[in-house]
Amino acid sequence: MKQDAKIERQREIETAAYALVEEKGYLGTSMLAVARRARASNETLYNWYGDKLGLFKALVASNTQTAREVLEASMNNNAGFDANLLQFGTTILMTVLGDRAIALNKAAASDPTGELGDILAKAGRETVLPLLQRMFRQEIPRGSILTDKDIAQTYLALLISDRQIRRVIGSLPEPTEKECHKISQNALLKLKYLLRVTEKIEG
Repeated sequence: MKQDAKIERQREIETAAYALVEEKGYLGTSMLAVARRARASNETLYNWYGDKLGLFKALVASNTQTAREVLEASMNNNAGFDANLLQFGTTILMTVLGDRAIALNKAAASDPTGELGDILAKAGRETVLPLLQRMFRQEIPRGSILTDKDIAQTYLALLISDRQIRRVIGSLPEPTEKECHKISQNALLKLKYLLRVTEKIEG
């Protein structure tokens, strides 16, 4: 199968998997059901993904790829710290608050083995946090007791807050790109304020 055709087929399989997990939950979604919904062979799914956990691991990787690429790109351009963080914040919000991310979080919550939750953590926060730490190193006030990890974790808390939990329980609608941009702006302003206050206190 040509690469373009395979990529398109994988997209169809992903779409089918998301639809089924929304309808039947993680435990009620089988490889055979996904294959039937995507009009693919069961053999193809097992050859490409190994098993159901492998399929959902691929879904997680695909869903977080854009956010990782945006952050990695920001390490190699001259747009400036504020512009880069604003763009990243908007992208990560659209990713973690999007319907697909919420479906994956619901699936992880219902996985009795905890394996899918581990995969989500490693592909998401545990991948993004070290990149954010690199970005924040140059912003730490000289002589501060704060570490790049402290600042990265604070920023993510300001950015995401309880929004992902509220999306999972259905009390918050999926935000628009404009809304994510505004939230990202506010998180950036709050972080810079906290850094200034910390610098004054420690100074």
